[in-house]
Amino acid sequence: MSLAESASDISPVSTKGNGYWAGVLRRLRRDPVSVVCLAVILALILAAVLAPWLGLQDPYKGSMIARLKPIGTEGHLLGTDEQGRDMLARLIYGGRLSLFMGLVPVVLAFFIGGALGVTAGYAGGRVNTAIMRVVDVFFAFPSVLLAIAISGSLGAGVTNSLVSLTIVFIPPITRVAEAVTSGVRSLDYIDAARATGASALTVIRVHVLGNVLSPIFVYATSLTSVCMILAAGLSFLGIGVKPPQAEWGLMLNTLRSAIYINPWLSALPGVMIFVTSLCLNLLSDGLRSAMNVRD
Repeated sequence: MSLAESASDISPVSTKGNGYWAGVLRRLRRDPVSVVCLAVILALILAAVLAPWLGLQDPYKGSMIARLKPIGTEGHLLGTDEQGRDMLARLIYGGRLSLFMGLVPVVLAFFIGGALGVTAGYAGGRVNTAIMRVVDVFFAFPSVLLAIAISGSLGAGVTNSLVSLTIVFIPPITRVAEAVTSGVRSLDYIDAARATGASALTVIRVHVLGNVLSPIFVYATSLTSVCMILAAGLSFLGIGVKPPQAEWGLMLNTLRSAIYINPWLSALPGVMIFVTSLCLNLLSDGLRSAMNVRD
């Protein structure tokens, strides 16, 4: 989904208190695909959060004797990895870091990019030019290459990966925020609010944000799966999460050598990444349809 499509297809909506959000939830519940995807995401989050209380084996305790046990081995439902660590425990604990790396950068970029975009869209003129030209510099680079370049310069680690991914997603969110705010700024009720003598901050807080937050939020949710895949890619390349932490991209990297010995075992982290990103994408599409209501 391109930025132009996001800005044009998602029109500003006038929220009508609880009635609007109740309608969004009602329409979302009528979409069976979104309901199933939401259930899968919630199950993954619950499993990751409750991992210490699920009676799993130690995800960091290995055994050279029990290396690369196949799926279905007694005591190891999903087998063991190249160091004899339980794969089920590694996958569930890995979901903690993988989901964290997919959500946090998008949330940070939503607030930072949203603030920049709303400011640029409402102020216009030189302020808009200054903000958007700086954003265009970062936006000119493909997201994958930009994430690799920033992570490579900062070094491996969770914190550096979060910083690099946040920087990557600020420009697209800023562009969408600027586009929808520019459209709202020219509406009659904004001119009427200005005519009453309301300050720019008051107009933005009371009249603008209610109409632009929804499209910005929906677009940001569509980036979550991309962020998780990018985070896994950084770990796979060795410039993301450091061993021995459990993370799906890092697990894919360490299990490469076992692909000819136990291919099904090697594919498990990739399956988790695929299923999670697919559910996040479909849920984002369902949320976008539920919120895209023209009054």
